[in-house]
Amino acid sequence: MTAGVVSSVKTVRRIADLPFLAEQSFGDREAWRFKADGTWQSKSFVDVAETVRELASGLVHAGLHAGDRVCVLANTRWEWLAVELAVLAAGGIVVPIYPSSTPEEIAWVAGNSGASFVVCEDADQVAKVEEVRSSLPDLRLIIVIDPVGAHTSLAEVMDTGRTNPLPDELDDRRAAIKSDDPSLIIYTSGTTGPPKGCVLTSGNWIALCRLCEEVSIEAMEGVTYLFLPLAHVFAQIVQFAAMYAGGSLAFFGGDMKAIVPELSEVRPTFLPSVPRIFEKIYTVATAGADPAQLAGAVQLGLKVRALQAAGSPVPAELAGPFAAADAMFARVRAIFGGQLLQAISGAAPISKEVLEFFHAAGVPVLEGYGMTESTAIGTINSLTNFKLGSVGTFGPAGTEVSIAEDGEILLRGPHIMAGYWKNPEATAETIVDGWLHTGDLGEIDADRFVKITGRKKDIIITAGGKNIAPANVENVLRQSRWISHAVLFGDRRPYVVALITLDAEEIVPWAASRGLPTDLDVLASHPDVVALVQSVVDEANSHFASVSQVKKFHILGRDLSQEDGELTPTLKVKRNVVHKLHAPLYDGLYS
Repeated sequence: MTAGVVSSVKTVRRIADLPFLAEQSFGDREAWRFKADGTWQSKSFVDVAETVRELASGLVHAGLHAGDRVCVLANTRWEWLAVELAVLAAGGIVVPIYPSSTPEEIAWVAGNSGASFVVCEDADQVAKVEEVRSSLPDLRLIIVIDPVGAHTSLAEVMDTGRTNPLPDELDDRRAAIKSDDPSLIIYTSGTTGPPKGCVLTSGNWIALCRLCEEVSIEAMEGVTYLFLPLAHVFAQIVQFAAMYAGGSLAFFGGDMKAIVPELSEVRPTFLPSVPRIFEKIYTVATAGADPAQLAGAVQLGLKVRALQAAGSPVPAELAGPFAAADAMFARVRAIFGGQLLQAISGAAPISKEVLEFFHAAGVPVLEGYGMTESTAIGTINSLTNFKLGSVGTFGPAGTEVSIAEDGEILLRGPHIMAGYWKNPEATAETIVDGWLHTGDLGEIDADRFVKITGRKKDIIITAGGKNIAPANVENVLRQSRWISHAVLFGDRRPYVVALITLDAEEIVPWAASRGLPTDLDVLASHPDVVALVQSVVDEANSHFASVSQVKKFHILGRDLSQEDGELTPTLKVKRNVVHKLHAPLYDGLYS
C-alpha cells in the first residue's frame, strides 16, 4: 500500500463514506469474490462503489427516507452487503435478521425496530414476512434478491438508480450523518429473554477502523473468506475491516458443508470463524493419532514457531524432528488452502489445546473478545502480541477493560453502543457510568491479557456451595471426535451431570465398521457407545477437581439444533432452553 492510498482511507469520518473512499484508495483491486453459476467471480472497489450508488439511488426512489430502518433477511452473500452499504449511503439504518429466524422472531425484530423496508433473499423468506405482515404497520415495501412473483426485485431497484441517479441527494444525506447517529441496530441472539436491539452508531464503526489501523492485521490485506452470518456483529466487523484494509472479501457459496472445499479454492490469508469449525477440523486432523506423539509434536511445533517468530535459528536437534512432524502439519495447512496467515476465533470459547495444535501447525488461530454491545471490540490477540488461552489485550483506539469486584468484565470507550433500541431500562442496567457490564467473568494478568473464566448467569453453584464454570469442562469434552455438544448441569444439585450429543459424521462410520446400528437414536443407548463416551468423560474428568467432574451423563438421540431453539445462529448453546427442554433427563440422572 502506498502512503497516498492509506491516507485517503484514513480520512473516513462516517462509515457511510467508506465504500467511496475505498474506491479512491484501491480502485480496480478486487473487493468482493463470489460464486455464480459454479464459478468464482469478482467486483473491484470501483464496481462496488458504483453498485452502492445505483442501489442507494434506487432505494431513495422507492421511498427510503433518512433514518428509516431496513431489515435484511438473507444468507451471507454479496447482495446482502450491497444492500447494507446502500442503505447507509442513503442515510438509512440497517437491521439484520438471521435467515433461520421464525416468522415470530421476524415480527419481533421488524416490529420493534419499526422497519419501513424488508429485503428478503428468496420466496421462503418472503413467505415468513407475509405471514406476520399484518402485525407490522410500519412496513411499506418488501424487496427480494431472488425475484419472487410481483414483489419488487433488487435488480429493479438498481435499474431505477442506474437510470435515475441521485448523486447530490446521496451526498447531502451522508453529509448530514453525525457520529452518534445509528448505523445498525443488531438484535442480540437471545440466549436468555427476547432479543434486544443494540444501537451501533457511525462513530462506533469508525472506532473499529481506528482499531484495525493500530493493530494492523496484515492478513486482511489479502483474501478473507466469509461464511459467518452477516446478521451477527462478528461478520460485520470483518466486512468493514476488510474494506478499510483494501482486502478482498470472498463470500462462501451458501453451503456450510462446502466450506472446506471452498477454502482450497479461495486460499484465504485470513479466516474469521466460530470455534466449532476449528474443532471439527481438529478432530479430523488428529483422528487416529497417538495422544503422546501428538502432544510431543505440538510442543515441538510451538517451540519452533516461537523461534521463527523471533527470527532466531532453529537448532539442529529441533530441526530434524520438526521436519518429520511438519509432514502432518502441512496437511493441516492444506485444509485451509495453504496461504492462511491468521485465523480468528470468536463468539464462543475455544480450548487452549486446539489453539496450540493449530499454532504448532503454522495456522495461527487467535482469540478476540467483544460483544454486540461493544461493536464486537474489546480485546484482541495479534500475531506480534498474543497469549494462547487468553482473549487478548486491550488499549488500542481508546478501549478500556476493567474487572468489577464480583469478577465481571467491564468495557468502556468509543466502541460501546448508544444503548438498546426503545429500551432505556435495559440500557441503564447494562451501561453504568460509561462502563458496559458484559455479564462475562474474567481476570487480567500482569501483561494485561484477559482470560474469560465464565459467564455470570452460567455459573453452576452446587448444593455444597461450590462455584463451577461449565464451559471449562465442556470445552475438553468437545475435543473428542465423538462428541458434538456437551451441556453441564448441577445448579443447587449435589453433583454435576451432562447432556451429551454425538457427532454423526464420526460416530456413524465408527458404528458401521463394527457392525452396530447406524441410527443415532439407537446408538445413543447402545452399550458400546455408552462405554466409548464414558471413556471420554473419564479422561476429561482427570483434568479437573472432583467438584467439577461429570458424575453422570445422558446421551441424546439427536444433536442440538436451532430449529428446536437450543442453539443460536452462531451455534452457541442456549442453556436455559436446553435445561428446560430436557429437564426430565436431568432429573433422571439424580434419581
